Amino acid sequence: MRPHGRSIPVLTGDLYQSSRAIYTSPHGRSTSPHGRSTSPHGLLTGALYQSSRALYTSPHGRSIPVILALTTFQVPFFMLRFAQSKLYRSENYGKSFQDVTNLINNTFIRTEFGIAIGPENSGKVILTGDVSGSLGSRIFISRDFGNSFEQQDLPFNPLMQITYNPRDANVLLNELWLSEDFGENWRKIHDMVCLIDKENICLSLSDDRGMLDLRRTTDYGKTIKTVATKIFSFGLGGKFLFASVMTGTGTLRRIHVSTNQGEDWNMAQLPPVGHEEFYSILAANEDMVFMHVDEPGDTGYGSIYVSDDRGTVYSKSLERHLYTTTGGDTDFTNVTSLRGVFITSILAEDGSVQSVVSFDQGGEWVPLQKPANTKCDSTAKDPDKCSLHIHAAYSAAMKLNVPMLPLSEPNAVGLIMAHGSVGDAISVMKPDVFVSDDGGYTWLQALEGPHHYAILDSGGLLVAVEHSAQLIKDIKFSTDEGQCWHVHQFTSDPIHFTGLAVEPGARSMNVSVWGYRDSLLSQYWVSVTVDFRELLTRTCEDQDYVQWLAHSDDISDPNDGCMLGYKEKLLRLRKASVCWNGRDYEVNKQPTPCLCTLDDFLCDFGYYRKENSSECVEQPDLKGHLLEFCLQGKEELLQTRGYRKIPGDKCEGGKQPERKEIDLSKRCVSDLLGPQERLVSRNILTVLIIVLLAIIAGVLIVKKYVCGGRFLVHSYSVLQQHAEAQGLDEPLDSNYTQTRNMADFHDDSDEVMLP
Repeated sequence: MRPHGRSIPVLTGDLYQSSRAIYTSPHGRSTSPHGRSTSPHGLLTGALYQSSRALYTSPHGRSIPVILALTTFQVPFFMLRFAQSKLYRSENYGKSFQDVTNLINNTFIRTEFGIAIGPENSGKVILTGDVSGSLGSRIFISRDFGNSFEQQDLPFNPLMQITYNPRDANVLLNELWLSEDFGENWRKIHDMVCLIDKENICLSLSDDRGMLDLRRTTDYGKTIKTVATKIFSFGLGGKFLFASVMTGTGTLRRIHVSTNQGEDWNMAQLPPVGHEEFYSILAANEDMVFMHVDEPGDTGYGSIYVSDDRGTVYSKSLERHLYTTTGGDTDFTNVTSLRGVFITSILAEDGSVQSVVSFDQGGEWVPLQKPANTKCDSTAKDPDKCSLHIHAAYSAAMKLNVPMLPLSEPNAVGLIMAHGSVGDAISVMKPDVFVSDDGGYTWLQALEGPHHYAILDSGGLLVAVEHSAQLIKDIKFSTDEGQCWHVHQFTSDPIHFTGLAVEPGARSMNVSVWGYRDSLLSQYWVSVTVDFRELLTRTCEDQDYVQWLAHSDDISDPNDGCMLGYKEKLLRLRKASVCWNGRDYEVNKQPTPCLCTLDDFLCDFGYYRKENSSECVEQPDLKGHLLEFCLQGKEELLQTRGYRKIPGDKCEGGKQPERKEIDLSKRCVSDLLGPQERLVSRNILTVLIIVLLAIIAGVLIVKKYVCGGRFLVHSYSVLQQHAEAQGLDEPLDSNYTQTRNMADFHDDSDEVMLP
């Protein structure tokens, strides 16, 4: 498959289905009979606009979770629009629903961002209504998992979903507006867009005489401190705060990094990009950052760099990384079921898209192994030699027949489900479903054709429904990690299938199949919940588990299984065991440290690994240059043999390449000026001259010592809600779940972009 420039529309996987779900984790278990069909009747006469959203919540003190289903339809008629919402509530995993639309006064709830679920199991739900002819808007808030709602009018018209403070669900944010009492009262936050980090600190941009300042508040705007000036945009990733800083010319930007909410800043040591290029944070946690650096020109690719634990020094990890637009069309995927594993795509020299995988947190990338039960397709030059290629976000953007992106769950150890093809490159033909049970080392073709799929019971059960335009009545399931599949008829009256709804966390044994049926004059929604506890009746016992060594194919080999400095032994369910793990199942890992080897090290700043090699060699453009960089306001000289330890690597002893950072006792010159450094003078011309000279000096130092004679320019996005919202640049879409909470690797998450 070949990309076609940067005009590709950004789509997300759930746009392929008209039933969408938002969940929070429930407690307790359901013991109701399985397979009972119910129908929340929402008319679907406006089929182009139909949508359904469901969410799991968990009332404290109850043993059964709650699902709220919101169905909407809209019908345009000349200059008018007819719209209706229906709200349904279930307390038994969707086996039966009650129409509770009267609780929201029959108000039409917005389709795109009309429902917001509170963090953890707070029980809080917010529905945003669409009130025609009003400058403001209306919300309905619930504190008891949707059992009752209160109506509140807003003094503004929200243009994005209302978000919760993850540490205090009573605190709500929407662009410039904040509520500290769960929506009852709202106030503007000093006219600034606020992004709250995990320390409950609000960071925002404020325009001060044409210059954007990055400000911080710990009390929701009552007291404010400016932590950086000349800011274009900013974003959070793990423990890192990134700021895109305008240079003196006003046309270039540089990225600075802080690990203490803006008290101190360091300039990120990354290769230069031009004004039309961008940086993108692919993933970040407390240890490191994966950063995409765009290539000059409309190439559709760039390079991945990985940071040290300070987020300042970066090493090249992967070249020709596919990233076709500044909107987020990248296949970068964190495999959450096995530590250190990431899958993404590269754009080959011939223009084809190919998948690669890293098992050591970006240290080395290799093709995915060809499944043993498959043959190479027509893209393969050699019919006996090819590899597996995974469909992810890029395929979705290209509108291929890929209903779901790759799926993995932390408590389903080693399991990955994904659509793909087998050849020399990704095929545009109909994809199949592939499953890996060892974190991506080996694969098997599990199902022919595209499917919707889910992981249940901590990996003990896989379910899938065929993605087809035909009516369906069957669901497929596997109890041996995708090797064998069985068919269960969940209804005698087939439905138009729209999607699966499952509890997050992969611990449930219930799955809800969503769709609709046609009647004589209209259509109506149908939800059928299948409880697999009626099929898998035996609880797993000790003899059902076998010891497994992660990152190994031979548990008896004392030298096998070392990854990121240690081995991990754990118990996994035998494939032949037909039983259920249960909600209380926990993965018990037994780590053992390993001796250090070169595989425990990334290439240091100025070095890179050639393909299929563990040795780090100097970058040609930096060869012979002194490696000086700015750290904590002082010049540092880096003396290295080309290696630095992977952040989070726990190896001990063994090979330890020498590495030193020497303080040169020289003050760095930076374009990032804190408020204490901003001089106010009556002579404006004098101030401008001083600032201009400082900028020139900083550029010359960076150009000479860091970049080998090239400029650092950075761009950067979460930023619809930050600088981009001020109209300084074209808005950029973000796939990072949010900013899809960048405290962990995800998702997906979860990217932050630096335009």
